[in-house]
Amino acid sequence: MTTLKHCPLVAILRGISTHDAEKFVQYLIDVGFYYIEVPLNSPNAFETIELLYKKFDGKCCIGAGTVTNVEQLNKVIKLGVRFIVTPNVNPEVIKLANKFDCLIFVGVMTPSEAFLAINSGAKLLKIFPAELLGENGFKALLSVLPKEIECFPVGGIKANKEQMSRYISIGAKGFGLGNSLYSEGMLFDSFKENASRFQEIWQEIRE
Repeated sequence: MTTLKHCPLVAILRGISTHDAEKFVQYLIDVGFYYIEVPLNSPNAFETIELLYKKFDGKCCIGAGTVTNVEQLNKVIKLGVRFIVTPNVNPEVIKLANKFDCLIFVGVMTPSEAFLAINSGAKLLKIFPAELLGENGFKALLSVLPKEIECFPVGGIKANKEQMSRYISIGAKGFGLGNSLYSEGMLFDSFKENASRFQEIWQEIRE
């Protein structure tokens, strides 16, 4: 079980436009998503995050992704964000996020990166790119980490019950969902189908 209090499927909306964001996020909330990430390398990301936070605060947790430095973290904290995802291990970002009681998923791939993150205060690790590590690599990494550290594979996760179930059996506590959920310019109907399918699979796995 994860320490997260809500569905541990993190929806990654990389590349989403400010114009489309509200409609897409509303659907995610409707089907049961709670943690919704807008990466900072999306167009007008700060504007989008501010809009979504003001609209949906209390209904979901709007977060910033691809947060690589303290300057970016301070900027999103001022917007109200209390959930961030990093692609890298920056000890200062981890420490500052913890100071602000900001939920942080720290991006790692190797044991050295993982232990640097843990020693800096990380409790949640984003294992990325999971498709390069594969299930065997993910299992090997988890075998050397403290049991209380929660790991979330990201990259190459598909709406596939067998794949997701295998990761859960190995020790995954949830998933970050990228291109298999949303990609820049995706039609809304395709997105709805993807989001609904991921939630259906998650409910089946939990049963």
